[in-house]
Amino acid sequence: MNITQRFLKYISFHTTSDENTGLTPSTPGQMVFSKYLAEELAAIGMKEISLDDKGYLMATLPANCNKDVPTIGFIAHVDTSPEMSGENIQARIVENYDGKDILLNKKEQIVLETSVFPEILQYKGQDIIVTDGTTLLGADDKAGIAEIVTAMEYLIEHPEIKHGKVRIAFTPDEEIGQGAHHFNVEKFGAEWAYTMDGGQIGELEYENFNAASAKITFNGLNVHPGYAKDKMINSILIANKYIAMLPADETPAETEGYEGFYHLLAIEGGIEKTSLTYIIRDHDHKQFLFRKKHMQELVEKINTTYGPGTATIELKDQYYNMREKVEPVMHIVDGAAEAMKEVGITPIIKPIRGGTDGSQLSFKGLPCPNIFAGGHNFHGRFEYLPIQSMEKATQVIIHIIKNLAK
Repeated sequence: MNITQRFLKYISFHTTSDENTGLTPSTPGQMVFSKYLAEELAAIGMKEISLDDKGYLMATLPANCNKDVPTIGFIAHVDTSPEMSGENIQARIVENYDGKDILLNKKEQIVLETSVFPEILQYKGQDIIVTDGTTLLGADDKAGIAEIVTAMEYLIEHPEIKHGKVRIAFTPDEEIGQGAHHFNVEKFGAEWAYTMDGGQIGELEYENFNAASAKITFNGLNVHPGYAKDKMINSILIANKYIAMLPADETPAETEGYEGFYHLLAIEGGIEKTSLTYIIRDHDHKQFLFRKKHMQELVEKINTTYGPGTATIELKDQYYNMREKVEPVMHIVDGAAEAMKEVGITPIIKPIRGGTDGSQLSFKGLPCPNIFAGGHNFHGRFEYLPIQSMEKATQVIIHIIKNLAK
């Protein structure tokens, strides 16, 4: 099975995660897919295959050289984002892409436009996997899984390539921030690892956001509107004032690079009670702390204006910037960059404007930079994946492993 066939098989599994179930894995399809992967790993000759009751799949490529080579790992996640349907994905391959807009769905008139997504033009002449515009594609992160499995299969079939022990793992629920929660670092037994969970070809990341969630609840008082003078307290309007007090230019749509933001995810409620759900993101730890404090101070300001208990806030830290854990072992980033250069890729070293299992794993004692998986426009209908990027990612994995044994 080649890597394209492998990827197309993987996306046939419905593995959308769901943060509301309270289970691990959060949805049954993830375990179904992981069981399939366990069988496939056994078929290609991997060893020490284990799948626990929480959906964490691990396996070993045994060393075939006598040198003292560090054990390293490669990790990807089996779930897809709940932001868009990942069920019944209808993918097709646009061969020898001509650089024009791509009609994804004639009936719905869904078009992947180059004016909106100009990054696709760099793949002119390549073969690109797209959706029919009604689902996401699942390259995040089934491309990463396909690349890891294909690299392992290649090394097993080519024993002349000497290497140390390699561990691989496929985790559940990364998309809802829980992928590393039950990851057993000691059992995994690697000195460091790489998540194959980045975007475009060349991406190499060892910095990510510090992240927290915030839920602010506003309490009002409902009175018949005809007799509401000096009595009604409309919690929706108070929530709106809170939103307006946050800086309008510090949202995802207004920021880039190292700039942090406040992101309003959801509004729910009525006159008596309204809740706002935010996520807070910043690469700088001090600025991250400031953002959390600022949101708390605005709640206090609301309570000063409208009375005690009008607003409450619940803050939860989600993950932290892995930079501080990776910088002391920067050779693991340098090794990945060198492997990319060897296969003709220019490394794009930049901060992740998001999170990855690698951030939590780094703080658990497993330094874990992130390498490109090749896809673009994750979590939406315009997601696409150049096949040649998947092939290059597979080569990068092989070269990292091979170079370590030299």
